[in-house]
Amino acid sequence: MTIDRPWTYDRATGHMEGEDLTGFTVEATDGVVGQVDRQADSPGMRHLIVDTGVWVFGKSVLIPAGVVTGIDTGARRITLACSKEEVKAAPLFRTDRETLDPEYLARVDAYYRGLPPSAE
Repeated sequence: MTIDRPWTYDRATGHMEGEDLTGFTVEATDGVVGQVDRQADSPGMRHLIVDTGVWVFGKSVLIPAGVVTGIDTGARRITLACSKEEVKAAPLFRTDRETLDPEYLARVDAYYRGLPPSAE
């Protein structure tokens, strides 16, 4: 899978407009990343803030909607098109102010667009 539109959910994910994903488990291609702490659903800027717990030293990461490959509401699980290491290597997310910083968002956009295509 190539990430062409990082800030928009692909129709195949099963994302429903207005759906609350808070608390859902987030899984990379090789294991659990964490849980959705909060989300942004503004058109063209959709993303998840995922609490990684102790996995990345208690940090949160910003995951653009276009990285999501599936949403299972019954299991409360979200799957991603990248590995745990790729999530860990993404531009560091420190505060919610960064979600309004065009330079930070451009770095996140370029990072996820630049990932090698997955086998999906």
